[in-house]
Amino acid sequence: MPPKIKTLRPQWKGTMTARERFNRQMHYKSVDRCFNMEFGYWDENFVQWPMFRDNGIVNNDQADIALGFDRMENVSSPWMNPRVEQKVIRETDTTRIIQNGEGLLAEVPKDGHDTIPHFISSSINSPDDWKQFKEKHFRRDDPARKLDISALKQRYDSDYRDFPLGVYCGSMIGRVRDILTVEGLGYHIYDYPEMVEDMVETSCVLIEDFLDQVLPVIDFDFASGWEDICYNRGPLVSLDFFENVVVPRYQRISKKLLQHGIDIYYTDCDGDLRPIIPLLLKGGINTLFPLEINGCGNPVDILEKYEGQIHIMGGVDKMVLARGPGPVRAYLEKLKPWVEKGGFIPHCDHRCPPNVTEPDYLAYLDIKEELFGIKNR
Repeated sequence: MPPKIKTLRPQWKGTMTARERFNRQMHYKSVDRCFNMEFGYWDENFVQWPMFRDNGIVNNDQADIALGFDRMENVSSPWMNPRVEQKVIRETDTTRIIQNGEGLLAEVPKDGHDTIPHFISSSINSPDDWKQFKEKHFRRDDPARKLDISALKQRYDSDYRDFPLGVYCGSMIGRVRDILTVEGLGYHIYDYPEMVEDMVETSCVLIEDFLDQVLPVIDFDFASGWEDICYNRGPLVSLDFFENVVVPRYQRISKKLLQHGIDIYYTDCDGDLRPIIPLLLKGGINTLFPLEINGCGNPVDILEKYEGQIHIMGGVDKMVLARGPGPVRAYLEKLKPWVEKGGFIPHCDHRCPPNVTEPDYLAYLDIKEELFGIKNR
């Protein structure tokens, strides 16, 4: 039996189901109140914030339930399978050099604090390496890629489901970057362009196989993905590469989605993605998540520039949350007219960091409910 999660905050009052609310809000239709969701928290928050620590809440899924957020789920399939064996290669006084599940050598802190690892090298350094890696980890006929459709249909019966359900469309280039490293991807695009394109194509074909299993039998409300192919100065690959190699794969996926009535498609990409927004739209991705403010600037500027074309899930500057209720209120009030227009679900623009105190975070949730909850309508 899973542990019972203590309710720390009641759900916002409403007259619609979460599913109806999400679909209407993302399609610019009237709603009872804003869809209420958050991205999550750093690992340290679960230790430092008493409301989590003292109530046995140890992960983001449990926090979503405890804090009364609207429910949403995704259905997905494996990308790399099996994973590479994880093992410690060597140690220093403060760090470990490990081989991670994607075949990378990575340096991680011994104390386990939450940070991005320092990636040292990849297992894939030539077309021959990729050929062997692909045959072992990316087989289309892998039994793990065959889903239990009857169980999924029973779990997500559209006649009874009251929450939005997404179909996860993976990553066309972000995961390729993961297994090559940023530097490796940069070199291999020029040294081995056919190899890199085959990695993108493999990612696309695996998603197409997955979609062919689930789209005919499950009524999804949205599609999701993950890229993280930008940093705070823009994309990690050239726009030409993105348009000529990545976008055609998005187009194949979005064509399948649209054939089954799925017209909300987001991908999770941090950093400054403004240069690739036109290319995302060209590929059929019309929703930005989580829209990191320190990379992308004011979400209102993007909504004004692409009004009616772009949706946003996120866009609340995590740095503002640490400044207290006054700055938070001022920030959210600037977003309010755009939230009311629809197509914009405001939440923290990444995991909430531990420099935000619990009282300040709870104040943020209070202000958010005051401005976007049912009592304001």
